[in-house]
Amino acid sequence: MKLTITDRDLLFKPLQTVSGIVERRHTLPILSNTLIEIRNGQLTLVTTDLEIEAEATSNIPELENQGALQTTVSVRKLQDILRALPSGAAIELTRSENRLQIVSGKSRFSLQLLPAEDFPRMIRDSEPCSATYTLAQRVLKKHLQRVAHAMAQQDLRYYLNGMLLLIEDNKLTLVATDTHRLGITSIDLDGNFEKSETIVPRKTVLELIRQLEDSDKPVIVEIYPKKVCFRFSDAVLVSKVISGKFLDFRRAIPQTSVFQFDVNRLDFLHALQRTAIISSSNDLFRNVHLNITNGKLNISAKNKEQEEAQEEIDIVYSNETIDTSFNIVYLMEVLNNLDSEQIRCSFESMQSAILITLPDDEQFKHVLMPMRE
Repeated sequence: MKLTITDRDLLFKPLQTVSGIVERRHTLPILSNTLIEIRNGQLTLVTTDLEIEAEATSNIPELENQGALQTTVSVRKLQDILRALPSGAAIELTRSENRLQIVSGKSRFSLQLLPAEDFPRMIRDSEPCSATYTLAQRVLKKHLQRVAHAMAQQDLRYYLNGMLLLIEDNKLTLVATDTHRLGITSIDLDGNFEKSETIVPRKTVLELIRQLEDSDKPVIVEIYPKKVCFRFSDAVLVSKVISGKFLDFRRAIPQTSVFQFDVNRLDFLHALQRTAIISSSNDLFRNVHLNITNGKLNISAKNKEQEEAQEEIDIVYSNETIDTSFNIVYLMEVLNNLDSEQIRCSFESMQSAILITLPDDEQFKHVLMPMRE
């Protein structure tokens, strides 16, 4: 096989799409490789970690007269070589037995190939699809970003290490929690669906956020009993789902708002970011103290050296004074992943969890448990 590609980006861009799921260390060498397929004038790249499979295609004019080909090559090495070449550079690929020769200008590389038949693929047609719906990529990406930070990491309760996709009638609800915080956001769907619950792994959610575009291009979501498939642009992401029953998240949502105020999101976020300078990053629990009184939101933090930071924001509030503390990192994460100008903060009691909502959007809720000082 000998192939000349006039623009290295035709190979580099799809490789970037699929490279995100490849782990640095693997017990199986083939999992560090990408499967390269050339068929009917189209280039397809596939990577997998046995839990997630990423696929990207690229239409390359030079492939129209190229015969069928299947092989695998190291993702990282090929990506690093292409990244180091000038954008738009022509490259020549030559396969010789178990080697891939890459030539561009006066640069020459030789990479080892592994047999394509050893590459593990996810079987997609073995299960019936229970639901299919289409969303704009920017919509799904926005809602994933809103709550992704609330997912647990390496929790023994494995069902928390991901995000719940709950379909009820004409609504898709995304839920994430590590039991210290709870993020909920909803999207209206076209049409009614039977109720279904799918827990998507954390790595899949983060990879979706990385790959989805801020555009109105469609993403098709297909739900299967043990897998979920996302098709968008020239890419496909297939993931196993987490088995198990997600906790009843509705019980954690405060039902009443006795104390409530609105605040500018960026003013609040920037004040927290300045306060976090004093809050020691070495502390296991980085708490920030909130004092809410007539017309004022006072923010303060101390560290082990008794250094202190204080901030004050004007708010519209005329109820009883509230003194409470929260994890400053958790607060900043929720504010940083919203795009609304104003947020609404509500409390059931003076020592209760804080419920963060959006005055102009009823689809979003975030519950954050207080810290005991």
